[in-house]
Amino acid sequence: MIDAAVPGLRRIGTLDEVPESSGLAAGPQPGTYYSFGDNGNVPTLFQLDDKGRVTKKVEIGAKNKDWESLTRDPQGNYFIGDCGNNDSDRRDLRLLRVNPASPQQVGKIDFTYADQSEFPPKKKQRNFDCEASLWHDGQIWLFTKDQQEQTSNVYTVPDQPGQYTAKRVASITLPGQVTDVALSPSGHRLVLLGRGELFILDGSSWADILKATPKRVDLTGAGQTEGAEFKDEKTLLISTEEGGLYEFTLP
Repeated sequence: MIDAAVPGLRRIGTLDEVPESSGLAAGPQPGTYYSFGDNGNVPTLFQLDDKGRVTKKVEIGAKNKDWESLTRDPQGNYFIGDCGNNDSDRRDLRLLRVNPASPQQVGKIDFTYADQSEFPPKKKQRNFDCEASLWHDGQIWLFTKDQQEQTSNVYTVPDQPGQYTAKRVASITLPGQVTDVALSPSGHRLVLLGRGELFILDGSSWADILKATPKRVDLTGAGQTEGAEFKDEKTLLISTEEGGLYEFTLP
């Protein structure tokens, strides 16, 4: 039904062993991926094959308070976004820097938002929930999920452990709530995943991408889409909280 309803989208597997998959990133070998469970689940990275079958479990030496995103650098370090913040009231936001070869050694990138002074702020100003993060050019880029479905603010923090103030560097106007982010291998296409939708931003440079007008793609029926990772330049892998694993051929 989904294959017929959404052109380019097909279900390729299930995540039966991953409770409430909430993030997705490329694994250590081609055709492998990592995912994890949503807030309150076990602090484990599940290594998957390209059909969603678990091939390895990596126990992380940190609590899963509200893990929402996963990204990696070229050296094989992973950054787990423990910065889910639906009510914009958390004062303990952090990214966990881990290498699966030494999963009990966890570096903490603690941060606050430079423009947040109330915990929580008024409902219309609650745009400090981050479920999408991306390593790029030596920094972690944080994309907020706006409860008002109007704007995703973009912040940056260094990729080294420490205490930082996240600085807002851009704002992207889009009618949705961002649940993950992925950058194509060429670096010319950014995808912001939403719940049952995604937004595509194209540009010849990173600066141009952040200024681009998002193109919306409807994924209605796929479920609560929470994880995204490029498989190749034209193919996106998408995971859902309900345990679905999809491939999507980008237009």
